[in-house]
Amino acid sequence: MGSRPRRLLGHCLLPPALFLLCLLCSAVSARTSHGGAPKRQRNVTRWKGKAIDVGGCDLFQGSWIYDDAYPLYDSSSCPFVEPEFDCQKYGRPDKLYLKYRWKPTACDLPKFKGEDLLERLRGKKMMFVGDSISLNQWESLACMLHAAVPGAKTTLDRKDPRSSLWFEDYNASVMFYRTPYLVDIVQDKIGRVLKLDSIQSGSSWLGVDLLIFNSWHWWTHRGSIQPWDYMQEGTNVYKDMDRLVAFYKGLSTWARWVDSNINSSTTRVFFQGISPTHYSGRDWGDPSARNCNGQTQPLGGSTYPGGSPPEDAVVRKVLAGMARPAYLLDVILLSQLRKDAHPSAYSGDHSGVDCSHWCVAGLPDAWNELLYAALVL
Repeated sequence: MGSRPRRLLGHCLLPPALFLLCLLCSAVSARTSHGGAPKRQRNVTRWKGKAIDVGGCDLFQGSWIYDDAYPLYDSSSCPFVEPEFDCQKYGRPDKLYLKYRWKPTACDLPKFKGEDLLERLRGKKMMFVGDSISLNQWESLACMLHAAVPGAKTTLDRKDPRSSLWFEDYNASVMFYRTPYLVDIVQDKIGRVLKLDSIQSGSSWLGVDLLIFNSWHWWTHRGSIQPWDYMQEGTNVYKDMDRLVAFYKGLSTWARWVDSNINSSTTRVFFQGISPTHYSGRDWGDPSARNCNGQTQPLGGSTYPGGSPPEDAVVRKVLAGMARPAYLLDVILLSQLRKDAHPSAYSGDHSGVDCSHWCVAGLPDAWNELLYAALVL
């Protein structure tokens, strides 16, 4: 890994408390004087040089309302749902969680039109890049598009790290690229090394017209499910470091890669905000709830008792420092309210209770409705 000698430092010496304090100060300065909710900058991005604004309406501030027209499709009719997310197939007895629609406070989301999206993607490629949360969203969109054009000819090529769903009639590819950390993991003589300042796999993302990135889920993993032995930045090698600090370093590397490699006049870049977990009822004001299992309805209102986690501040800080900021799909609040939308005990490929991923059909459909809104408004 280079000719310069490396220094094995054991643990990162950057004080995590100082790092977190800086993030908290940023969050506090962004709060309103009434209600304490963080102010969100309006997402303004460019698509082929044209500025896109959501007209002053914060699409990500709102609440969940019951709508009998939902879900947008029947998961049993979608050939792309994997057992991990297919809650109905694997025994979930309730269906109320399928009947909620995200309603922004100051406006309405445009109706999702799958055929229109495919027309916009005609001759183009879009790619979800990240971990299994990106897989969650990719499979959701595949089902939404299939429901819109059920007779369309499709070809599914499922491989690791890149999978592709091709809509032949539109010559449109909707892809998923698995890279949980966005930065590289390489095999070295000392073991598996998470390189916080390297993105070699980025060459696979070039030439794509629409990129939706995601990362965080795997940064907290430890023990047998941690896929690396050391972290490296420059010539310094660490046995471990504060995971928020590592996430900030890795995500900053991704931001520099985007600024250096992506032409914003031809490629639209999104970053999916933090996808929350629901493993403690105290987070949503119910200390008696051990986790998400048995939850059947979303939280009402537009606030989450547990507040915004520090990893969300990391994402906002990194995106704010980009030369050409990615559009933030700010899904954290609307997802925090959905304690009912996880597979819980009804995953076909996850032992125990899964309060990290999401049922399909379900919450990821709303993420894709918001993605569609960002493209058409």
